[in-house]
Amino acid sequence: MARQQLLLFSAIMSMVLFAVVTIPADVRHALNSHQPLIWAVSVVVYAVLVACRRFPIGIVAVAVIGSVVLMADGMAYPLTLPAVFYALYSIALGSGQVRTLAVGVAVKVVLVSASLITHPGITGFVVLLWAALAVTTGFAARSHHAYVAEADERARRAEQAREDEAKRRVAEERLRIARELHDAVGHHVALINVQAGALACLLDDEDRSQARESVAHIQRASEEALEDLRLTVGLLREPGLEPAEPAEPVPGLDQLEELICSFAGAGLRVTREVTGQARPLPEAVELTAYRVIQESLTNTRKHADCDTAMVRLGYAPGALTLTVEDEGKAVTQGGRRMPEGHGIVGMRERVAALGGRLSAGPGPEAGYRVIVELPLRAAGIEGS
Repeated sequence: MARQQLLLFSAIMSMVLFAVVTIPADVRHALNSHQPLIWAVSVVVYAVLVACRRFPIGIVAVAVIGSVVLMADGMAYPLTLPAVFYALYSIALGSGQVRTLAVGVAVKVVLVSASLITHPGITGFVVLLWAALAVTTGFAARSHHAYVAEADERARRAEQAREDEAKRRVAEERLRIARELHDAVGHHVALINVQAGALACLLDDEDRSQARESVAHIQRASEEALEDLRLTVGLLREPGLEPAEPAEPVPGLDQLEELICSFAGAGLRVTREVTGQARPLPEAVELTAYRVIQESLTNTRKHADCDTAMVRLGYAPGALTLTVEDEGKAVTQGGRRMPEGHGIVGMRERVAALGGRLSAGPGPEAGYRVIVELPLRAAGIEGS
Protein backbone atom coordinates (compact mmCIF):
# COMPACT_ATOMS: atom_id res chain seq x y z
CA MET A 1 0.00 0.00 0.00
CA ALA A 2 2.81 2.46 0.87
CA ARG A 3 4.68 1.59 -2.35
CA GLN A 4 1.56 2.19 -4.47
CA GLN A 5 1.00 5.55 -2.79
CA LEU A 6 4.61 6.55 -3.47
CA LEU A 7 4.36 5.63 -7.17
CA LEU A 8 1.07 7.50 -7.51
CA PHE A 9 2.53 10.58 -5.83
CA SER A 10 5.57 10.48 -8.14
CA ALA A 11 3.36 10.25 -11.23
CA ILE A 12 1.23 13.17 -10.09
CA MET A 13 4.27 15.34 -9.38
CA SER A 14 5.79 14.53 -12.78
CA MET A 15 2.61 15.47 -14.59
CA VAL A 16 2.19 18.66 -12.57
CA LEU A 17 5.74 19.78 -13.35
CA PHE A 18 5.27 19.03 -17.02
CA ALA A 19 1.96 20.90 -17.10
CA VAL A 20 3.47 23.92 -15.35
CA VAL A 21 6.11 24.12 -18.05
CA THR A 22 4.02 23.47 -21.18
CA ILE A 23 0.41 24.48 -20.60
CA PRO A 24 0.44 28.06 -19.16
CA ALA A 25 1.75 29.69 -22.33
CA ASP A 26 -1.01 28.16 -24.44
CA VAL A 27 -3.67 29.07 -21.91
CA ARG A 28 -2.48 32.67 -21.64
CA HIS A 29 -2.55 32.98 -25.41
CA ALA A 30 -6.13 31.73 -25.51
CA LEU A 31 -7.23 34.06 -22.75
CA ASN A 32 -5.62 37.11 -24.39
CA SER A 33 -7.41 36.36 -27.65
CA HIS A 34 -10.78 37.17 -26.07
CA GLN A 35 -12.64 34.66 -28.22
CA PRO A 36 -16.31 34.35 -27.04
CA LEU A 37 -16.40 30.68 -28.00
CA ILE A 38 -13.78 29.76 -25.40
CA TRP A 39 -15.75 31.39 -22.59
CA ALA A 40 -19.12 30.08 -23.74
CA VAL A 41 -17.96 26.46 -24.02
CA SER A 42 -16.06 26.61 -20.71
CA VAL A 43 -19.05 28.07 -18.85
CA VAL A 44 -21.38 25.39 -20.24
CA VAL A 45 -19.01 22.52 -19.37
CA TYR A 46 -18.34 23.65 -15.80
CA ALA A 47 -22.00 24.50 -15.21
CA VAL A 48 -22.94 20.96 -16.24
CA LEU A 49 -20.13 19.60 -14.06
CA VAL A 50 -21.52 21.37 -10.97
CA ALA A 51 -25.22 20.83 -11.64
CA CYS A 52 -25.32 17.23 -12.85
CA ARG A 53 -23.03 15.21 -10.62
CA ARG A 54 -25.60 12.42 -10.55
CA PHE A 55 -24.92 11.65 -14.23
CA PRO A 56 -21.15 11.11 -14.58
CA ILE A 57 -21.36 9.61 -18.09
CA GLY A 58 -23.28 12.65 -19.33
CA ILE A 59 -20.73 14.97 -17.72
CA VAL A 60 -17.88 13.13 -19.43
CA ALA A 61 -19.63 13.39 -22.79
CA VAL A 62 -20.25 17.14 -22.41
CA ALA A 63 -16.69 17.81 -21.21
CA VAL A 64 -15.13 15.77 -24.05
CA ILE A 65 -17.28 17.47 -26.68
CA GLY A 66 -16.38 20.90 -25.29
CA SER A 67 -12.68 20.01 -25.27
CA VAL A 68 -12.80 18.79 -28.87
CA VAL A 69 -14.57 22.02 -29.90
CA LEU A 70 -11.89 24.14 -28.22
CA MET A 71 -9.11 22.03 -29.75
CA ALA A 72 -10.64 22.58 -33.15
CA ASP A 73 -10.79 26.30 -32.36
CA GLY A 74 -7.05 26.38 -31.81
CA MET A 75 -6.44 25.55 -28.11
CA ALA A 76 -3.89 22.77 -27.66
CA TYR A 77 -4.84 22.38 -24.00
CA PRO A 78 -8.48 23.46 -23.64
CA LEU A 79 -9.73 25.01 -20.41
CA THR A 80 -12.26 22.19 -20.18
CA LEU A 81 -9.65 19.43 -19.80
CA PRO A 82 -9.73 19.62 -15.94
CA ALA A 83 -13.48 18.94 -16.13
CA VAL A 84 -12.80 15.87 -18.28
CA PHE A 85 -10.18 14.58 -15.85
CA TYR A 86 -12.42 15.22 -12.84
CA ALA A 87 -15.28 13.34 -14.51
CA LEU A 88 -12.98 10.38 -15.24
CA TYR A 89 -11.80 10.44 -11.62
CA SER A 90 -15.42 10.41 -10.38
CA ILE A 91 -16.32 7.44 -12.59
CA ALA A 92 -13.26 5.46 -11.45
CA LEU A 93 -14.12 6.28 -7.84
CA GLY A 94 -17.75 5.23 -7.96
CA SER A 95 -18.13 2.70 -10.79
CA GLY A 96 -16.95 -0.80 -11.51
CA GLN A 97 -13.66 -1.59 -13.21
CA VAL A 98 -15.19 -2.68 -16.52
CA ARG A 99 -17.32 0.44 -16.86
CA THR A 100 -14.43 2.70 -15.88
CA LEU A 101 -12.07 1.12 -18.41
CA ALA A 102 -14.67 1.33 -21.17
CA VAL A 103 -15.35 5.01 -20.54
CA GLY A 104 -11.64 5.80 -20.04
CA VAL A 105 -10.55 4.13 -23.25
CA ALA A 106 -13.27 5.87 -25.25
CA VAL A 107 -12.36 9.29 -23.81
CA LYS A 108 -8.65 8.77 -24.44
CA VAL A 109 -9.22 7.71 -28.05
CA VAL A 110 -11.39 10.77 -28.76
CA LEU A 111 -9.04 13.27 -27.07
CA VAL A 112 -5.86 11.84 -28.53
CA SER A 113 -7.38 11.69 -32.00
CA ALA A 114 -8.59 15.32 -31.77
CA SER A 115 -5.22 16.44 -30.41
CA LEU A 116 -3.24 14.69 -33.15
CA ILE A 117 -5.49 16.20 -35.81
CA THR A 118 -5.47 19.76 -34.47
CA HIS A 119 -2.02 19.93 -32.82
CA PRO A 120 0.32 17.15 -33.98
CA GLY A 121 3.22 16.44 -31.66
CA ILE A 122 3.60 15.90 -27.93
CA THR A 123 0.22 17.45 -27.03
CA GLY A 124 -1.72 14.22 -27.55
CA PHE A 125 0.78 12.35 -25.36
CA VAL A 126 0.29 14.88 -22.53
CA VAL A 127 -3.51 14.65 -22.76
CA LEU A 128 -3.29 10.86 -22.76
CA LEU A 129 -1.11 10.82 -19.64
CA TRP A 130 -3.43 13.20 -17.80
CA ALA A 131 -6.47 11.07 -18.63
CA ALA A 132 -4.68 7.90 -17.52
CA LEU A 133 -3.59 9.65 -14.30
CA ALA A 134 -7.19 10.69 -13.56
CA VAL A 135 -8.42 7.11 -13.92
CA THR A 136 -5.54 5.70 -11.87
CA THR A 137 -6.11 8.24 -9.11
CA GLY A 138 -9.80 7.32 -8.98
CA PHE A 139 -8.96 3.62 -8.75
CA ALA A 140 -6.47 4.29 -5.96
CA ALA A 141 -8.94 6.40 -4.01
CA ARG A 142 -11.62 3.74 -4.42
CA SER A 143 -9.27 1.01 -3.20
CA HIS A 144 -8.33 3.13 -0.20
CA HIS A 145 -11.98 3.75 0.69
CA ALA A 146 -12.75 0.05 0.34
CA TYR A 147 -9.79 -0.81 2.57
CA VAL A 148 -10.89 1.67 5.23
CA ALA A 149 -14.49 0.41 5.07
CA GLU A 150 -13.34 -3.19 5.38
CA ALA A 151 -11.11 -2.33 8.34
CA ASP A 152 -14.01 -0.53 10.02
CA GLU A 153 -16.29 -3.51 9.37
CA ARG A 154 -13.74 -5.93 10.81
CA ALA A 155 -13.38 -3.76 13.88
CA ARG A 156 -17.17 -3.57 14.24
CA ARG A 157 -17.52 -7.34 13.91
CA ALA A 158 -14.73 -7.90 16.42
CA GLU A 159 -16.38 -5.53 18.89
CA GLN A 160 -19.74 -7.22 18.35
CA ALA A 161 -18.12 -10.62 18.86
CA ARG A 162 -16.57 -9.43 22.14
CA GLU A 163 -19.93 -8.09 23.31
CA ASP A 164 -21.70 -11.33 22.34
CA GLU A 165 -19.06 -13.38 24.14
CA ALA A 166 -19.39 -11.22 27.25
CA LYS A 167 -23.19 -11.61 27.18
CA ARG A 168 -22.85 -15.37 26.69
CA ARG A 169 -20.49 -15.66 29.66
CA VAL A 170 -22.83 -13.58 31.82
CA ALA A 171 -25.78 -15.78 30.84
CA GLU A 172 -23.82 -18.95 31.56
CA GLU A 173 -22.72 -17.61 34.93
CA ARG A 174 -26.29 -16.64 35.82
CA LEU A 175 -27.46 -20.16 34.97
CA ARG A 176 -24.64 -21.69 36.98
CA ILE A 177 -25.43 -19.55 40.03
CA ALA A 178 -29.15 -20.32 39.69
CA ARG A 179 -28.43 -24.05 39.61
CA GLU A 180 -26.11 -23.89 42.61
CA LEU A 181 -28.59 -21.86 44.67
CA HIS A 182 -31.46 -24.15 43.73
CA ASP A 183 -29.53 -27.38 44.33
CA ALA A 184 -27.66 -26.43 47.50
CA VAL A 185 -29.82 -23.90 49.32
CA GLY A 186 -33.09 -25.30 47.94
CA HIS A 187 -32.26 -28.75 49.28
CA HIS A 188 -31.72 -27.49 52.81
CA VAL A 189 -34.78 -25.24 52.71
CA ALA A 190 -36.89 -28.20 51.59
CA LEU A 191 -35.68 -30.22 54.56
CA ILE A 192 -36.43 -27.29 56.85
CA ASN A 193 -39.95 -27.15 55.47
CA VAL A 194 -40.49 -30.87 56.05
CA GLN A 195 -39.12 -30.74 59.58
CA ALA A 196 -41.17 -27.65 60.41
CA GLY A 197 -44.33 -29.45 59.31
CA ALA A 198 -43.41 -32.48 61.43
CA LEU A 199 -42.65 -30.20 64.36
CA ALA A 200 -46.11 -28.65 64.18
CA CYS A 201 -47.68 -32.11 64.40
CA LEU A 202 -45.41 -33.15 67.26
CA LEU A 203 -46.25 -30.05 69.25
CA ASP A 204 -49.94 -30.87 68.89
CA ASP A 205 -49.21 -34.36 70.26
CA GLU A 206 -46.98 -32.91 73.01
CA ASP A 207 -44.16 -35.28 72.03
CA ARG A 208 -41.30 -33.16 73.30
CA SER A 209 -38.41 -35.57 72.53
CA GLN A 210 -39.25 -35.91 68.85
CA ALA A 211 -40.03 -32.20 68.70
CA ARG A 212 -36.53 -31.43 69.97
CA GLU A 213 -35.10 -33.78 67.34
CA SER A 214 -37.00 -31.94 64.61
CA VAL A 215 -35.75 -28.61 65.94
CA ALA A 216 -32.18 -29.95 65.81
CA HIS A 217 -32.67 -31.01 62.19
CA ILE A 218 -34.11 -27.59 61.33
CA GLN A 219 -31.19 -25.83 62.99
CA ARG A 220 -28.60 -27.98 61.22
CA ALA A 221 -30.26 -27.62 57.81
CA SER A 222 -30.65 -23.86 58.22
CA GLU A 223 -26.98 -23.50 59.19
CA GLU A 224 -25.91 -25.43 56.10
CA ALA A 225 -28.24 -23.37 53.90
CA LEU A 226 -26.87 -20.12 55.31
CA GLU A 227 -23.30 -21.31 54.79
CA ASP A 228 -23.98 -22.23 51.15
CA LEU A 229 -25.70 -18.89 50.63
CA ARG A 230 -22.80 -17.05 52.26
CA LEU A 231 -20.27 -18.71 49.96
CA THR A 232 -22.31 -17.95 46.85
CA VAL A 233 -22.88 -14.32 47.81
CA GLY A 234 -19.17 -14.01 48.63
CA LEU A 235 -18.28 -15.07 45.09
CA LEU A 236 -20.75 -12.57 43.66
CA ARG A 237 -19.29 -9.74 45.72
CA GLU A 238 -15.75 -10.43 44.42
CA PRO A 239 -16.02 -10.69 40.63
CA GLY A 240 -12.83 -11.65 38.84
CA LEU A 241 -11.14 -12.96 41.98
CA GLU A 242 -10.42 -16.67 41.88
CA PRO A 243 -9.42 -18.22 45.19
CA ALA A 244 -6.35 -20.42 45.10
CA GLU A 245 -8.34 -23.22 46.72
CA PRO A 246 -12.11 -23.70 47.03
CA ALA A 247 -13.63 -22.57 50.31
CA GLU A 248 -15.02 -26.07 50.82
CA PRO A 249 -14.67 -29.39 48.98
CA VAL A 250 -16.81 -29.74 45.88
CA PRO A 251 -19.61 -32.23 46.66
CA GLY A 252 -19.07 -35.64 45.14
CA LEU A 253 -20.12 -39.25 45.43
CA ASP A 254 -17.83 -39.70 48.43
CA GLN A 255 -20.33 -37.52 50.34
CA LEU A 256 -23.33 -39.54 49.19
CA GLU A 257 -23.67 -41.32 52.53
CA GLU A 258 -23.88 -38.00 54.36
CA LEU A 259 -26.54 -36.83 51.90
CA ILE A 260 -28.59 -40.00 52.45
CA CYS A 261 -28.36 -39.52 56.23
CA SER A 262 -29.70 -35.98 55.91
CA PHE A 263 -32.80 -37.35 54.20
CA ALA A 264 -33.12 -40.08 56.82
CA GLY A 265 -33.45 -37.34 59.42
CA ALA A 266 -36.35 -35.94 57.37
CA GLY A 267 -38.15 -39.28 57.29
CA LEU A 268 -37.00 -40.57 53.88
CA ARG A 269 -35.18 -43.92 53.88
CA VAL A 270 -32.84 -44.20 50.92
CA THR A 271 -31.36 -47.46 49.72
CA ARG A 272 -28.17 -47.39 47.70
CA GLU A 273 -27.12 -50.02 45.18
CA VAL A 274 -23.77 -50.00 43.32
CA THR A 275 -22.81 -52.11 40.31
CA GLY A 276 -19.36 -52.25 38.74
CA GLN A 277 -16.06 -51.27 40.30
CA ALA A 278 -16.44 -47.99 42.20
CA ARG A 279 -13.55 -45.60 41.53
CA PRO A 280 -12.78 -41.88 41.70
CA LEU A 281 -14.22 -39.93 38.78
CA PRO A 282 -13.47 -36.48 37.36
CA GLU A 283 -14.70 -33.64 39.54
CA ALA A 284 -17.31 -32.48 36.99
CA VAL A 285 -18.89 -35.94 36.83
CA GLU A 286 -18.86 -36.34 40.62
CA LEU A 287 -20.52 -32.96 41.15
CA THR A 288 -23.18 -33.54 38.48
CA ALA A 289 -24.03 -37.00 39.83
CA TYR A 290 -24.26 -35.65 43.39
CA ARG A 291 -26.52 -32.74 42.39
CA VAL A 292 -28.82 -34.99 40.36
CA ILE A 293 -29.23 -37.40 43.27
CA GLN A 294 -29.74 -34.52 45.70
CA GLU A 295 -32.41 -32.86 43.57
CA SER A 296 -34.18 -36.14 42.81
CA LEU A 297 -34.39 -37.11 46.48
CA THR A 298 -35.51 -33.59 47.41
CA ASN A 299 -38.36 -33.87 44.90
CA THR A 300 -39.26 -37.29 46.28
CA ARG A 301 -39.47 -35.95 49.82
CA LYS A 302 -41.47 -32.89 48.80
CA HIS A 303 -43.91 -34.34 46.27
CA ALA A 304 -44.00 -38.14 46.20
CA ASP A 305 -45.75 -38.74 49.55
CA CYS A 306 -43.64 -41.81 50.29
CA ASP A 307 -40.89 -42.64 52.77
CA THR A 308 -38.57 -44.83 50.64
CA ALA A 309 -36.37 -44.26 47.61
CA MET A 310 -33.70 -46.15 45.70
CA VAL A 311 -30.41 -44.85 44.30
CA ARG A 312 -28.55 -47.06 41.82
CA LEU A 313 -25.03 -46.30 40.61
CA GLY A 314 -23.46 -48.16 37.70
CA TYR A 315 -19.73 -47.84 37.00
CA ALA A 316 -18.73 -48.77 33.44
CA PRO A 317 -15.38 -48.26 31.64
CA GLY A 318 -16.67 -45.30 29.66
CA ALA A 319 -19.68 -43.99 31.55
CA LEU A 320 -21.43 -43.57 34.88
CA THR A 321 -25.13 -44.36 35.06
CA LEU A 322 -27.39 -43.52 37.98
CA THR A 323 -31.05 -44.08 38.69
CA VAL A 324 -33.18 -42.52 41.41
CA GLU A 325 -36.70 -43.88 41.80
CA ASP A 326 -39.49 -43.97 44.32
CA GLU A 327 -42.93 -45.53 44.63
CA GLY A 328 -44.84 -42.41 45.53
CA LYS A 329 -47.92 -41.02 43.87
CA ALA A 330 -47.78 -39.11 40.61
CA VAL A 331 -47.99 -35.34 41.06
CA THR A 332 -50.76 -33.89 38.89
CA GLN A 333 -52.61 -30.64 38.53
CA GLY A 334 -56.14 -30.65 37.21
CA GLY A 335 -55.82 -34.27 36.09
CA ARG A 336 -52.67 -33.48 34.09
CA ARG A 337 -49.06 -34.07 34.93
CA MET A 338 -47.39 -30.94 36.26
CA PRO A 339 -44.70 -29.34 34.05
CA GLU A 340 -41.03 -29.64 34.89
CA GLY A 341 -39.79 -27.22 37.50
CA HIS A 342 -36.44 -25.46 37.83
CA GLY A 343 -34.90 -28.51 39.47
CA ILE A 344 -35.47 -30.82 36.50
CA VAL A 345 -34.34 -28.08 34.11
CA GLY A 346 -31.17 -27.57 36.13
CA MET A 347 -30.44 -31.32 36.11
CA ARG A 348 -30.86 -31.45 32.33
CA GLU A 349 -28.47 -28.52 31.87
CA ARG A 350 -25.83 -30.10 34.10
CA VAL A 351 -26.03 -33.45 32.32
CA ALA A 352 -26.09 -31.88 28.84
CA ALA A 353 -22.97 -29.86 29.66
CA LEU A 354 -21.07 -33.17 30.01
CA GLY A 355 -22.59 -34.67 26.88
CA GLY A 356 -24.86 -37.00 28.86
CA ARG A 357 -28.51 -37.94 28.72
CA LEU A 358 -31.27 -37.60 31.31
CA SER A 359 -34.78 -38.99 31.34
CA ALA A 360 -37.29 -38.19 34.08
CA GLY A 361 -40.86 -39.35 34.35
CA PRO A 362 -43.29 -41.79 35.96
CA GLY A 363 -42.00 -45.27 36.68
CA PRO A 364 -43.26 -48.39 34.86
CA GLU A 365 -45.70 -49.24 37.65
CA ALA A 366 -45.84 -46.27 40.02
CA GLY A 367 -43.76 -43.48 41.45
CA TYR A 368 -41.17 -41.42 39.64
CA ARG A 369 -37.84 -42.32 38.05
CA VAL A 370 -34.79 -40.31 37.02
CA ILE A 371 -32.20 -42.02 34.82
CA VAL A 372 -28.90 -40.37 33.92
CA GLU A 373 -25.98 -41.49 31.77
CA LEU A 374 -22.75 -39.50 31.99
CA PRO A 375 -20.23 -40.54 29.31
CA LEU A 376 -16.57 -40.08 30.12
CA ARG A 377 -14.81 -40.56 26.80
CA ALA A 378 -17.39 -38.59 24.78
CA ALA A 379 -16.97 -35.60 27.07
CA GLY A 380 -13.18 -35.83 26.95
CA ILE A 381 -12.91 -36.36 30.71
CA GLU A 382 -12.13 -40.05 31.03
CA GLY A 383 -11.07 -40.81 34.57
CA SER A 384 -7.89 -42.59 35.39
